[in-house]
Amino acid sequence: MSAIVIPTTKHSLEELNRESQMGRIGTEDREREVRQISLKNFESRRAEITQHLWSAATDIGFFQLVDHGIDMDEVNHAFEMSAKFFALPKDVKSKFSLKTGQNAGWEYMSQVRPSTGTADQKESYQFTRPRMEGLWPSEDEIAGFKATLEDFEHKCYETAMFVLSCFADKLGLDRDFFTQAHDPTSPTYQSTLRLIHYYPLPDEMLDEENVWRAGAHTDFDALTLLFQRKGQGGLQVLPGAEAQTHAWTPVPPLEDAITCNIGDMLMRWSDDALPSNFHRVRAPHRGEYSGPRYSIAYFAQANTDVLITSASGKYPSITAADYLAQRIAANFAE
Repeated sequence: MSAIVIPTTKHSLEELNRESQMGRIGTEDREREVRQISLKNFESRRAEITQHLWSAATDIGFFQLVDHGIDMDEVNHAFEMSAKFFALPKDVKSKFSLKTGQNAGWEYMSQVRPSTGTADQKESYQFTRPRMEGLWPSEDEIAGFKATLEDFEHKCYETAMFVLSCFADKLGLDRDFFTQAHDPTSPTYQSTLRLIHYYPLPDEMLDEENVWRAGAHTDFDALTLLFQRKGQGGLQVLPGAEAQTHAWTPVPPLEDAITCNIGDMLMRWSDDALPSNFHRVRAPHRGEYSGPRYSIAYFAQANTDVLITSASGKYPSITAADYLAQRIAANFAE
């Protein structure tokens, strides 16, 4: 596996400059729709589905997949494994601590967003296939954990590659362009499955303005797949058209849907045709559910040796390794 080298200009990306200005609380716009797109019979409906995906992605950058083919029993089982991991004692979880610059392992309130300057109220566990040596709990600690995550990650990969192949069609690229750029058999593979546990918030923290479960950010990747739990809301997106007014749109936590969003890599590849929009997980308001919140995200991130290019030259070309290194360095406390 190639080591990631963090460039000396690690905070110079345009994405980071934008993110540093996104700390305002703003308002909520509950009228805007986050569209649901069915993948049922996708081979026979490919052209129709592609158009629906493109329309939703170019409008708001977020959409929800239904009839996606990942069984709810598998989703629930992955969440069960997530809860078991986070229930381990802190000294046990610390054996699997995040590897610096590698996006693999357990982190505890170490993600500090440029938009807020404060730590997200959460912990997470990152699974990146080639980087997991020494980072798996034993079978005695959590039976079936490794096998469950490996299987679930692969199902997420397949779903992400189908969606990305539709975008490749619209961008005039080979249909398998993004599949080749995200090759899981390669030691340079760096797509990540992330288990996330947001902490319950005590009553005295509910009125604090600078408390965030996840501060405003864009994702580093090409495409994100997110699984949420019913009743555990807080996710909001800021469509590009609303950036000046800071009117955030809630994204409903539907258990049978996969919430997807465009990431910065794909925005670069598409010359901004596909927007990577800001999103966040706000703290509960008083009177709302304030207990623990769990989610699972799959980040389709191009292999480290892939060059991310901009056809028009708007963005400088950069390897996916250098790009991820810059973003990780700016988001995690050292």
